Amino acid sequence: MTGMAGTTHQLTGGALGVVGQLLVVLGVALVAVGALGLLRLPDAYLRANAVTKAAALGLVLVLLGTAVLAPGLDAVLVLLVAAALQLFTVPVAGYAVGSAAWRARAPMDPRTQREEGTGPAVDPDGPDGPVGEAPDLRS
Repeated sequence: MTGMAGTTHQLTGGALGVVGQLLVVLGVALVAVGALGLLRLPDAYLRANAVTKAAALGLVLVLLGTAVLAPGLDAVLVLLVAAALQLFTVPVAGYAVGSAAWRARAPMDPRTQREEGTGPAVDPDGPDGPVGEAPDLRS
């Protein structure tokens, strides 16, 4: 197989190949655990937490394993940039999903433990009423 720079890339054999394959398998397993959490956990908050953490780390492991298996400089740089972007954007997306669930008043399972004093910066029961509702202008 020929890479972008015209160099020939082959799957790495030996110990490096085993490490790359192990990283890919661990990454796929973490993504599967995240998917299982999405199906099995009782509320939106726990589902968002499971998917955010497991899928982000799982995808980064798959990308790192692929970088080990495809040792061309161009492929490694692209895969490392993709992994870095995952690590920066997925937590923000997970926070946005959790915050949206909070603002939409998604029900929290009674078994879900929440630390008092935590939550989004805007209280859904604040002085302006629930977030997302228009103020009453009839008076």
